[in-house]
Amino acid sequence: MSPKVQFPAIFWCVTGILAYAQECGRPPLMENRIVGGMDAADGHWPWQVDVQRGTDGHICGGSIITENWILSAAHCFPNPSDVSSYIIYAGRYQLNGFNQHQSSHRVSQVVIPYGYVEPHSGMDLALVQLSSPVTWSDHVRPVCLPASGTLFPSGMLCTVTGWGNIRDDVPLQGVGTLQEVQVPIVSQSSCQEMYQTNPTEQVDILYDMICAGYQEGGKDSCQGDSGGPLVCQMVNGTWVQAGVVSFGLGCAHTNRPGVYTRLTSYSSFISDTIPEIRLYGRADRSWCGRAAVSVSFVSTLLILLQR
Repeated sequence: MSPKVQFPAIFWCVTGILAYAQECGRPPLMENRIVGGMDAADGHWPWQVDVQRGTDGHICGGSIITENWILSAAHCFPNPSDVSSYIIYAGRYQLNGFNQHQSSHRVSQVVIPYGYVEPHSGMDLALVQLSSPVTWSDHVRPVCLPASGTLFPSGMLCTVTGWGNIRDDVPLQGVGTLQEVQVPIVSQSSCQEMYQTNPTEQVDILYDMICAGYQEGGKDSCQGDSGGPLVCQMVNGTWVQAGVVSFGLGCAHTNRPGVYTRLTSYSSFISDTIPEIRLYGRADRSWCGRAAVSVSFVSTLLILLQR
């Protein structure tokens, strides 16, 4: 029998981080994507999920963040203590067509920030635990979530996906293919200015909100996209979720960019709720650091014993 090869703890630390970095935010089937309010290609956004409730059918979107958890919006779960009527579909591409890669999952619990009231007051975030884990495949992968220091600068082009309305009060037609639209990040100050232009419907853009869209309108998320991801591709090619579709005044109107829950404001909330998650831009220093210290101590001890 061949002897087992013993790898040092620091080896497992490094390879563990690398394995995770390759897993999240890397759609294996993505090539060139369609830009601007058109059908997405099957498998391009493998973290997208469909949130359905009882007889209402599709109500919201969401994103896979671990095999047991998805991320969505708090307003999609008005009674988070009653989750019996919800079904989460992973690997889904068409709302009304055949989806050979999809799986369905019941919900075991929904965790929302303490004090949430309604989207305009912020904290519009929901962590949804599945009753059964998803199975990773080319069509089912997690998105990366940002650490608190991750930057999404004004003008950065990002992508929103979902099965929501294609215009105000106009639902997605036909087989209901997943839609994608590319929108730029709008600075906090510019977004606030735009939402103050009409004195009869002013909105305060709070610290935990991030805006994306065009001042002239034309491209935006809409009703039914709530809870879905606003994702941005970082310089190393990894897709990181910057926001959760929260609200807007109408869809794609002038001076009304989409408003999203800013995920960098909730890195601690997410990590506290899901301790095993690793956030993009933050190495898991705790266990890696302990591993490095342990390896250093053992190595020093062995050297002393050999003298």
